[in-house]
Amino acid sequence: MNLKVIEGRLTETQIGTGTERRAFGEFVGPHGELASYAFGWTTGSEHPVGRLTVGIGAGNPGGASFHAIVFDKEDSYACSLVDEPFERVPEGGPDLTAIEARAHEDLPFIWWVVDHVMERDRRARWMKHWLLGTTSIQTGEIFARTEPILYVSHEADDGLWQLIGASDADPATGRLSHLHHAVEHDPTLLDVLDLEPGASAYRAGPGEPWTKEPSSQ
Repeated sequence: MNLKVIEGRLTETQIGTGTERRAFGEFVGPHGELASYAFGWTTGSEHPVGRLTVGIGAGNPGGASFHAIVFDKEDSYACSLVDEPFERVPEGGPDLTAIEARAHEDLPFIWWVVDHVMERDRRARWMKHWLLGTTSIQTGEIFARTEPILYVSHEADDGLWQLIGASDADPATGRLSHLHHAVEHDPTLLDVLDLEPGASAYRAGPGEPWTKEPSSQ
């Protein structure tokens, strides 16, 4: 399918002891359909919930901005329309309430856009790992930030993510930590957050491109 999800800017703001992140982008459908989007989350929240805006039809009849929350559900994510506006986006129009959004004829298109954004925008994968509380096991050197991450794997049996640097992995020094924290310290991990179970990725050094190895199963 010939469509595009174009990542835009990412903003980060300190909110107390947490960080609020807002990511922006544009969607272009296979027949030229346009939409703008924004999504965001705040670390340190007791109940992790993301927020989302999709806008269509700026300046045209039926143009509108749809707002939703994003939350974890059965090892994946789900969305629910809300009244409260989240962001202004270029393609958006008037802010719809949840009731107005449910009655809008283009709501199926909006959910279609959301599915593709959540799949293709690397920052959305980051938010999903935050929502799901994805766990990673890191070598002692990676946990202490004394080595760069050179190898990433997504285990097929238990779904655990493994982060390794230049030193051999020593089970005795392995430390558990949320995967989303590792991305905060090394944003290049955004490129490998879509590894399927059983897949892995490696690179020669920091700043080098990742090479992905698909699952052998």
